[in-house]
Amino acid sequence: MASPDLIRLWRIARALQSRAARVRGLPPLWFMTDRRRVADPLAVAAALPRGAGVILRDYDMPAREALASDLAGLCRQRGLVFLVAGDSALAARVGADGVHLPEWQVRGARIPRRRFRLLTGAAHSATALHQACRAGLDAALLSPVFATASHPGAPHLGAVRFAGMARRAGLPIYALGGIDATSAARLRPAGAAGIAAIGAVARAAGEISASRS
Repeated sequence: MASPDLIRLWRIARALQSRAARVRGLPPLWFMTDRRRVADPLAVAAALPRGAGVILRDYDMPAREALASDLAGLCRQRGLVFLVAGDSALAARVGADGVHLPEWQVRGARIPRRRFRLLTGAAHSATALHQACRAGLDAALLSPVFATASHPGAPHLGAVRFAGMARRAGLPIYALGGIDATSAARLRPAGAAGIAAIGAVARAAGEISASRS
């Protein structure tokens, strides 16, 4: 059973999700793996509410395929959406629902749609969002929306600018960077597809006590 903190985050994510994103069947909440900050992503995934999603990053992890296989199996059992970042061949081998593309892979992306249910991409600018839309992606994760521990001191968009970019993007947009229950509530007017986070989700699942992701 999900913890009260995770249920709260889930409810906020669902409340801010746009109707268009719901119609497309997009998860309102994504957990993104980061082994430097979350030692046991399987435990976090096991705590997520049904209908949430998991994105495996950790590009340089030696045992990445084994973790991908374990996460894929767990997500199938629990009704979670599972994406592998940056590697469509690995995603196909483990039976993932789709692929998440880092920003540099979005432009000119050539991934057979018939192999996957969902394709998403990372974006850090309006130009990148335009490229994601032209590439035919189902959604983009726009970051950083708020100040984040992952990139201390880096410029961030803020709620107002995020809302404007989300409205003009032409595809569903997730908020990433500095996301927790408090900051996510500020995104309600944005018509976002939902939220994505590392630390906030892992903390709510009881796995870490780090500062915002």
